[in-house]
Amino acid sequence: MTFFSSHALSCFYPFCLSLPPLLTACVDPAELTINGTVNTLVVDGTITNLPEPQVIRLNRSKADPLTGRFGSVPITKATVDVLVDSSLVIPCHETEAGSYQLPSDFKGQIGHSYQLRFTLSDGTHYQSTPQIMPAVPAIDRVSAQYNPSSLPVEEQLTGGYRAGHDVYIDWKDPATEHNYYRWEWKLWEKQSWCRSCQQGIYAVNTILDHMYKDKTFYVSGDQPFESCFVPINYFEAGQPPFASGLYVYDYPCRTQCWEILYSSSLNVFDDQYSNGGLITKRKIAQIPFYDSTACLVEIRQLSMTKTAYSYFKRFQDQTQNVGGIADPTPSATVGNIQNSNNSQERIVGYFTASAVSAVRHWLDRKDIIGLPFGQTDPTGESKLPGSELFYSLNLRQPIPEPIYPYPNIRLLGGPPRPVTAICVPSDSRTPLKPAGWQD
Repeated sequence: MTFFSSHALSCFYPFCLSLPPLLTACVDPAELTINGTVNTLVVDGTITNLPEPQVIRLNRSKADPLTGRFGSVPITKATVDVLVDSSLVIPCHETEAGSYQLPSDFKGQIGHSYQLRFTLSDGTHYQSTPQIMPAVPAIDRVSAQYNPSSLPVEEQLTGGYRAGHDVYIDWKDPATEHNYYRWEWKLWEKQSWCRSCQQGIYAVNTILDHMYKDKTFYVSGDQPFESCFVPINYFEAGQPPFASGLYVYDYPCRTQCWEILYSSSLNVFDDQYSNGGLITKRKIAQIPFYDSTACLVEIRQLSMTKTAYSYFKRFQDQTQNVGGIADPTPSATVGNIQNSNNSQERIVGYFTASAVSAVRHWLDRKDIIGLPFGQTDPTGESKLPGSELFYSLNLRQPIPEPIYPYPNIRLLGGPPRPVTAICVPSDSRTPLKPAGWQD
C-alpha cells in the first residue's frame, strides 16, 4: 500500500490528484517527507484475500520547477504483474491512467507469497520483495460514539471543525503468534448531486457540430452523451453568443447514488504488550460528521508482516509528529520496491499482502449534538436536498441550472430542462445499493 489508505481524503497523501476535494487543513506532506526530491516514483498496492478489485497504482511525484510545489502524474503503459509463490505470473491490465488491475476473479490466499514486478514504457524494471500474507483474526464487535472533538487537529475540516464518531472494535488476539495490524475505513453517504459543469451545461444527448438555431440555441442530437457540453467559440455566423464570466451548474442524480469516502490517517498496532486474549474498545477510526442523515461504514482490519509494520509505523511517526513547516523535515520513507538496475533510486510506497476482516456498521447518527459540517457554510444553507454532503465535499452550495432566467447555454431538442445526471461508477461513487444499507 502507499502511505495511508489508497483513497485518502486527507492532504497527508500528496499523490492523489484524482481524488475528491481535500477537506483537511494541514502541512503538505511532500514537503515533510521528500523535500528536495523532484522526481519520485510512488507505488500503491495491497493484495487482499477478499473478492474485491486488486489494484496497483503507479504515479510519479514531481515538483514544479518554478514554485517547488508537488504534483502527481500517473504512470501509463507500464507492464505490471504479480508473481505468486515465485512461479505463477498474474498479469495486470490498465483500467485507467496509472491504475493496473489484476483479473476480476483473483484474490490472495493466506500463507502464499506475492511479489510485484513492473516495467515502465522506457524499459526500466522494478520489483518488490516477496510478501507472505499473514492471517488476521476476525472483528468480533463494532461500536461508535459521537464526539464533538473526534477528528485529530491535523485532520480537522475547514474552520477547525472536528465533530464525528469514534469507532471502536473488539477482537480476540491469537496468543500463539505475534500479530501486526492496520485499520482502514470506507464510508458510504447518500449522494444527491451527480455532476457539476463549469462553463457549460449537462447534455443527455450529443450536441450537433456547427448547427445552431436563431443565434440562440445549440441543437441536440439523438445519440447518448451524458456529459458536460462546453461550447467552443468558432466565431462563425449563427453561433449563440458566449457568456462572460465564470459559472457552474450542478445537476441532481437521475437514480440512487452513493458517495464513497475513505480513511486518510494511519493506524497500526503491534500486539507485543497484549499478545493473546480479548482486546476491547480499541479506537480505530474517526468518522467525520459530514451530514445529518445516516450512513454506512465498513471497518477493515488488515494483517501485516513485521517489515511492513515497521515501514508504516515509521511513516506514521514522521507524519504525526510534524506540526508545521518550521519543524525539522524527516527523511523520505522508502519502501520495499527497487529498481533492478539502480539500487540508488528511491521509490516511495510499500507493496503488501494482507488478509482482511471487514465488518459493516450502520451509523444512524441519532446521538449527535450540534450541526454537521455540511451546515456550517458561513454564507448560509441552500436547503436543497443533499446540500449538506455537497458542501462537505465542495465547500460551496449546489447551483442548479436555472429555469428562468435562462441558463447561459440553451439547447433545442432533447429532454426537458433542467435535466438530471447519471451516477457514474468509480472508486468514489456507485449507483448500486451497498450491502448493509438501510432505507
